[in-house]
Amino acid sequence: MNVGDELAPLEVRITRDQLVRYAGAALDFNPIHWNEPFAKEVGLPDVIAHGMLTMAVAGRVVTDWLGDPGRLVDFSARFTRPVPVPNTKEGALLEITGKVANVNDEGIARVDLVVKHEGKTVLGKPQALVRV
Repeated sequence: MNVGDELAPLEVRITRDQLVRYAGAALDFNPIHWNEPFAKEVGLPDVIAHGMLTMAVAGRVVTDWLGDPGRLVDFSARFTRPVPVPNTKEGALLEITGKVANVNDEGIARVDLVVKHEGKTVLGKPQALVRV
């Protein structure tokens, strides 16, 4: 693992069906995640994905790359832009890339991610710390 190493890019689709399942698992039944008229009424372009679901999906690029999710030490991000999820079979496409930015003397690497939907970043400063 070296600075500059790039992770294999990952494309993931989020569908309305997944939003309902996630809401049940997370007990987050905010109507902005499932009720299209309500979401639009409060100024959103459509139903939006849960921020934590978006973050979890993004983390897959790191855990897939590591092969051992137990090597993931920390994962953080800021929610900067919502991910609208249309009522279609395809849903919303997330494009996720990552690159090793730093490896310290303790054997911990920082992986910087870029998470985009429709060409725009949706997470601010997503970073994973992993054991080398």
